[in-house]
Amino acid sequence: MSMGRRRSLADLSYGLVIGSLAALALLIIVAPVVIVLTTSFTEGRSLKFPPTGFSLQWYEALFDASKSRQIHRAVYNSLEVAAWSTGFGILFGSMASLGLARNRHRLARVADGLFMSPLVLPGLTFGLAALMYFTLIGLRPSLNLIIAGHMIVTVPFIIRTTSASISQLDPALNDSSQSLGASWFYTMRRVTLPLIAPGIFAGAFLAFMASIDNVPVSLFLSTARTDMLPIRMWGMMESTLDPRIAAVSGVLITAAFLLMLIMEWTVGLTRRMRD
Repeated sequence: MSMGRRRSLADLSYGLVIGSLAALALLIIVAPVVIVLTTSFTEGRSLKFPPTGFSLQWYEALFDASKSRQIHRAVYNSLEVAAWSTGFGILFGSMASLGLARNRHRLARVADGLFMSPLVLPGLTFGLAALMYFTLIGLRPSLNLIIAGHMIVTVPFIIRTTSASISQLDPALNDSSQSLGASWFYTMRRVTLPLIAPGIFAGAFLAFMASIDNVPVSLFLSTARTDMLPIRMWGMMESTLDPRIAAVSGVLITAAFLLMLIMEWTVGLTRRMRD
């Protein structure tokens, strides 16, 4: 057999293996989503797959204010925390990115590692550490502390995507603006921020979704009055296997998918994450 033919067969075998692995990974990712969505339309009184019949009753019960008051309160708390933590994250994350992106000093590298550390630490470890720290300084669990905890966890997403946008920004643009007499603030407002805005928005989207889905920080810093959606769903899973859990998951999956499509169309989310 010639060398070229053997190389072609090797390339074909390699392609088949990679394709099979990709298909397996896709199946592992997509199958749970399909199962949850299918189960959310069950007509049964408990979570069961495959469903015995199909009905919209659990979505109707989910959106009924009287039947799902606790879930609605948890959703409101989660949205409020995600909105505030993302807002503060945009402010502090953008400032940190502007200060660290092109700074080659050793302390800047150390600061960047500290900002990224919440992504490395186990979530439960960070949640417990946050509870112990806030208790030590005399603060009790509250919605404000959950916002602070979520902001620390989600800021790295904003820093990373914003820093990627800054690294692609041509320094000559800022130099030209300042050479024409523009102040530092005017250059920042009219040149730098508009050009790095897609990176900021991409990071904000990731931060918002990470906050909505955060369990460890919410678990340790929440109270009965600050019930969060992931904790409420967890409790319902442990106690009753209420089919409304699948309905909530269906709404979250649909909302996340639509938001992801919007972000991909507007700011190129996949490219920002890859950069």
